[in-house]
Amino acid sequence: MTAPSGRLEGKVAVVTGAARGTGEATARLFAAEGARVVVADVNDEGGQRVAGDLGDSGLFVHCDVSSSDDWAGLTAATVERFGRLDVLVNNAAVLLLAGIEHTSVADYERVFRVNELGTFLGIQAAIEPMKAAGGGSIVNISSIDAVFVSPGTAAYAAGKFAVRGLTKTAALELGRFGIRVNCVCPNAGNLDMVVESLPPGLDRETVRRSLERVDRALPIGRSGTVDDVAHAALFLASDDSSFFTGADLVPDGGISAGMIVRGGPGT
Repeated sequence: MTAPSGRLEGKVAVVTGAARGTGEATARLFAAEGARVVVADVNDEGGQRVAGDLGDSGLFVHCDVSSSDDWAGLTAATVERFGRLDVLVNNAAVLLLAGIEHTSVADYERVFRVNELGTFLGIQAAIEPMKAAGGGSIVNISSIDAVFVSPGTAAYAAGKFAVRGLTKTAALELGRFGIRVNCVCPNAGNLDMVVESLPPGLDRETVRRSLERVDRALPIGRSGTVDDVAHAALFLASDDSSFFTGADLVPDGGISAGMIVRGGPGT
């Protein structure tokens, strides 16, 4: 990864789900690039740890992204502490791995409320403070499961496809205010989140090794990391992407282009 170069100098960013994984990596990278960062999460201990590591550039705010009241409190705390809001990364998400026939209505609604409704409420809450700041960038973290799907991801994939559609609608509506809205669809993230979501009875370590073997078959030849996603978010958050809005950025190691068959022609 390249050395920090101040690409977010002077900007104020909110990153949801920032107590661990992709959100934590994004918050730390943004701070290294000059941003003041609000770490938002329901995990108070983890969120306070990350914000504390950022020093004066960090602030932790407890936020359940499915609550409009929590979003109002988050944006108010951001403006009170740092004076403005320039960047929002809607990263908070939950994962459910289950076949359709084994997915309860309650589980489906839980995934929807965090992954899709949470993103909607985040966009809605950011509009006024970003208008006051003269514009901004909203980065929605979707998934490779919003590009093509796997069995057992009905609730998750549906929500992540919805995030892509929401991103494009918001881009059309908010462009006149100087607010850009883009989407990252990574084939990378926190592997622990996947393992934690597996049905009971599966050998977690066997599944972990299996997923890693699949990733090694990617054209780029390695698994994606949370840092890969964080750098994609950094590009969309920065002025380097000033002509990007309504776009899908797909850091997937080439899997959507195809997979390498080792020993075959062309390999």
